[in-house]
Amino acid sequence: MSLNSIMNIATSGLQTAQAQLRITADNIANVDTPGYVRKIADQSAAVTGGYGAGVDVTRVRLATDRFLQAAGWSAGADAARQGVRYELYDQIQNQFGDPSSDSNFFAQVDKLFASYATLAESPTSSAARQDTIYKTQSMFNEAAGIASQIQAARQEADGRLQSAIETVNPLLEQIDKLNKTIASGSVINQDVTGAQNAQLSLINELSQYMDVRVEQRANGGVTLRTNTGTTLVGEGHATLSYQSAGTVDATTAFSDIMITEPSGTRWPLLDGVSSGQIRGLVEMRDIDAPAAAARLGELTAKLADELNRAHNANSSVPAPTTLTGRNTGQSLENALTGFTGTTTITAVDAAGVVQASADIVFSGATMTINGVAADPTTFLAVLNAQMGGAATASFSEGKLQMTGVGGNGVAIADDATSPSDKGGRGFSHWFGLNDLVSTTTPTFYETGLTLASQHGFDAGESLTFRIAGGSGSRERDITVAMPAGTGTVGEMLSALNDPVMGVGRYGSFSLDASGKLAFKAYDPASTTMSVVTDGTTQDPSGLSMSQIFGLGGTGATRAGAYSVRSDIQQDPGKLALAQLNLSAAAGTPALSKNDGRGGLLLGDAGKRNVAFGAAGGNAGGVKTLSSYASDFAGEIGGKAAAAKTRSETATALAKEADSRRTSAEGVNMDEELVNMTTFQQAYNASARLIQASKDMYDVLIGIMQ
Repeated sequence: MSLNSIMNIATSGLQTAQAQLRITADNIANVDTPGYVRKIADQSAAVTGGYGAGVDVTRVRLATDRFLQAAGWSAGADAARQGVRYELYDQIQNQFGDPSSDSNFFAQVDKLFASYATLAESPTSSAARQDTIYKTQSMFNEAAGIASQIQAARQEADGRLQSAIETVNPLLEQIDKLNKTIASGSVINQDVTGAQNAQLSLINELSQYMDVRVEQRANGGVTLRTNTGTTLVGEGHATLSYQSAGTVDATTAFSDIMITEPSGTRWPLLDGVSSGQIRGLVEMRDIDAPAAAARLGELTAKLADELNRAHNANSSVPAPTTLTGRNTGQSLENALTGFTGTTTITAVDAAGVVQASADIVFSGATMTINGVAADPTTFLAVLNAQMGGAATASFSEGKLQMTGVGGNGVAIADDATSPSDKGGRGFSHWFGLNDLVSTTTPTFYETGLTLASQHGFDAGESLTFRIAGGSGSRERDITVAMPAGTGTVGEMLSALNDPVMGVGRYGSFSLDASGKLAFKAYDPASTTMSVVTDGTTQDPSGLSMSQIFGLGGTGATRAGAYSVRSDIQQDPGKLALAQLNLSAAAGTPALSKNDGRGGLLLGDAGKRNVAFGAAGGNAGGVKTLSSYASDFAGEIGGKAAAAKTRSETATALAKEADSRRTSAEGVNMDEELVNMTTFQQAYNASARLIQASKDMYDVLIGIMQ
């Protein structure tokens, strides 16, 4: 072997040791850098002409473990998803108050009923009446406040989605740029580990927003895809787009988060994202919060309805001169059809003595008033005639009104053995003639309509439904127009369920015996329905189809729609605590100020079995208001605790995955110090070999001289 060969071998060793020391120094310098993956310089023996020619650094790479990386990204995405869900759901849970405290929202329900029971013992106490009215209004104010905060949490989630999309787009752009840097450097065998480390850091950040699949490219860099294979970064990068809704309420229809692939193809992003902050925010906005709002709406609606049921069975003393009903959302003919049983409308003077009365006996579509035959079209005329001018009845804009004449008041009572009934509500209750709690929206959706009833909407009026898939992304918006024809509910159902022009491909609407309209998807696990816009207006009520039947998120809006009737708030004496005595002798009072039976009826409202509708994932069923409130409290607390547990578990798994990944990919100071010593010795050895070669050259030159 020539001295030149020895010198070349020693020089290659010197250069390789220098390269290894440089790599080691870089690793040591970044020992505390988050996300840094240590570098490794691969070296191999150089061979020329079959003889050893020293050593070469073939490449510098990162000590990555793709399996640990994938596990870390997946665990991090799930931790981010569960973390944001818990964070926002905890805000909602806090609005209801501490479940262990007797001052939480649900505890106030039982306290309210107890207040009415106590009031029954002193019905003439103005202070007791005022206190009870205040507690009732406070109850509904608190429900409205909680409902508002739930929507505020949804609005926050929606705004954070917008921010997340605005963060993800630059990440995808930077990852794509680094792909080009890595690929061009790899072609000429440059050290591209700096760019690779930067790219991994960006992918780590991206994985907090959405779960991604990472594939290594043969020419360097990575290809990123969603779970369904949609390209995020490849030959170029995708662009995400989303516009937040701004102000959010229970009926808000959100736009889709769209992804435009590098090829230009657009897809709904949510179809391919199952984890990360984006998924967590969507689940919170579209599932968790709406479920809580729907349950609150159902509880509040039934609370108002049961208080109104009891109040309509009572009367104030003196009786009110005017009773104005709620907007039924129906014509008088439709509203009267379907009643059974007997009710009595009386006109009483200031002393409570009956001046005139009308006994109404209902029988489906017909009735008698004091024995005189009537039907829905002649009801008002016959009733007014039988009241003999002591009181009058009128109907306008969906509301029935009774007015006393000549200083008379109006009181209504059902027959004790055969009370009037339509869908489980008496005559006065169904029309809301003496409601304690007023509302700006229908309280209940048992309309009493049948397939033969007139729906009251004009032909051509339409509403748009949104059909969404299991991921939450929109599948289709369907606009259904009211058909021309005779205007029956049956024709309306046929239009809604049409497989081409309606929602018939995805599910069907049906009307139950109480007149409640409901949609059932063929595959409830993967299909949901909501209302985007509603351009229908019912005549004569002026209400939309969504308001009348509670379609889409309308039911959740009820929690913020109730207040104690304004005249009762202003005058506690108008609180109805007495009951009309239909058997009172002629000329004797049928109402007494000392009668507190109505207060007992209001106090017992919480013990009455109520048919709750399905809401927020709860199947509903028959139970008392107190029981439903207790179950709801347990559900809210349980969901908050479960969200916390999921978040803590996911965070612990993410930390463990990160620890294992760091152990395999991170810098170990002991190892690097050993490497530094080894490469220093190798450098010194190569330097000594060069020195030895120099000495030999000097000897040879000296001999030649």
